Amino acid sequence: MTLLKHGLSIGIERVDKDFFLSLKAIGRLTHEDYQVITPMINAALDSVKEPKINALIDTTELEGWALRAAWDDFKLGLTHGCEFDKIAVYGNRNWQKISAKISSWFMSGDIEYFDNLQAALSWLNE
Repeated sequence: MTLLKHGLSIGIERVDKDFFLSLKAIGRLTHEDYQVITPMINAALDSVKEPKINALIDTTELEGWALRAAWDDFKLGLTHGCEFDKIAVYGNRNWQKISAKISSWFMSGDIEYFDNLQAALSWLNE
């Protein structure tokens, strides 16, 4: 029997003196994943108002979204898009780079795509 791992890990990380929100997406995300993930993200972000949040999203193990999950992700971005200063998307596929570019149209903060983790962390700490 093959088990398919999928979901989103959420954490707070620190590089040097700066803290940032870290998210790691794994597998193919589903609507059911977002039913669990969304309240957690809402609770985490509702408690932080100022300064704006920097985030690292690791998509190196993300395979994509089910259709309804893509809609859930879009709604989540619209809800919290103005709360971010910088979002570094760390990935390894061209479609992830394109997704980051499209996301930047709906978010008030800066979104940059990186295929190198150190470069992403350096950009967040600038």
